[in-house]
Amino acid sequence: MFRHLLKLTWKRKSRNLMLSLEILLAFAIVFGVAAFGARYAQLYRMPLGFDAADVWSVTIQAGDNGKQHFDAGVYDNLRRGLLELPEVSGVAFAAFEPYAMSTYTSDMRRGGKDPQVHTELIEVDDGLAGVLGIRLAEGRWFSELDNGSAARTVVINRRMAEAMFPGQRAVGQQFIDGEGGKPGVSYKVVGVVDEFRAKGEFEAPVNFAFLRFEAGKNDGDIRTIVLQVKPGTTRDFEKRLNRRLKLIRNDWAFQITPLSTLRKNMLHTRATPLVLVSVIAAFMLVMVAFGLFGALWQNTTARIPEIGLRRAIGASAAGIYRQIVLEQFMLSSIAIALGLALLVQLPLTGVLGESLNWTVFAAAAVLSMGVIYLLSLLCALYPGWRASRLSPTEALHYE
Repeated sequence: MFRHLLKLTWKRKSRNLMLSLEILLAFAIVFGVAAFGARYAQLYRMPLGFDAADVWSVTIQAGDNGKQHFDAGVYDNLRRGLLELPEVSGVAFAAFEPYAMSTYTSDMRRGGKDPQVHTELIEVDDGLAGVLGIRLAEGRWFSELDNGSAARTVVINRRMAEAMFPGQRAVGQQFIDGEGGKPGVSYKVVGVVDEFRAKGEFEAPVNFAFLRFEAGKNDGDIRTIVLQVKPGTTRDFEKRLNRRLKLIRNDWAFQITPLSTLRKNMLHTRATPLVLVSVIAAFMLVMVAFGLFGALWQNTTARIPEIGLRRAIGASAAGIYRQIVLEQFMLSSIAIALGLALLVQLPLTGVLGESLNWTVFAAAAVLSMGVIYLLSLLCALYPGWRASRLSPTEALHYE
């Protein structure tokens, strides 16, 4: 049966070429959307490295455009004043909160001639690990033991540790920040976390480092307060929190947001491109389906004498129906095989990096094949049914 279908397909190769191209186009469209969605699903299941439940952020707006430097007393007053609120169980400070669009990067290296390791950075204080529930895989978090350290202490994620110190234990190692061979600030690793994705579930894993912040010792300030509140705290607490902040510093403005709200906004922002691409792809698939249906209908109509002859020599209606559907599946299989042969070059060459790894490629390929076979089946059902309903007499007298 397969050999017979292959012969029929080859004999009508010029007519089937356009059908195969339409199916190939549809397959490429579906594969792109499926790969996009599969990558998002893969990222969503990966660990974040922190717990955003019952955590709020407060952004300090001092109105000085960052020119004023806060001393240690400012941070201490804010911490003590906020911990007096019964709803607050933890206070920490950071350059920016999780799920923020802020990004600070630098190129790190072990020495002047070692390769650069591109890294995302964030300045945080000693209390952030407790507030966000960050767990250490190796070493420890910052503490007062690091006061006066010659090198600035950092905690890095596992990905950066493997890139910076392959095959070695990262804790206790040092690296520098500088361009070319010119040494910059020296950093000492005191701890390693397995993962930390500051921008949430749809962010790809990156090299990440937490820099310990000491008021008055580092350039600039960190102006985001990260609060751990007790479970069940409602948005009504925002008013009481703002009043307490105003009592501490009446000349400042404060932007208060639960991390759950920031998470929702970030997920919406990241998911919007996927939704838009899916809608556009759906319209294109509908257009391809109409074109495929029309071509199948025309091909079936042109084969009415052939169908009549087969019916006259004993072919059943079910056999005619099955032949039309299987021929369409044959064309779909050829187009899919060609499409996979082209698309497999993407993960082989690594041109898209981790965005199209083998897991994503396999999931997108399977999903795309299922959609294309379903589309082919739906487009072939009615032409096949019409062909199977033809009587031998009517078909043989067709002009």
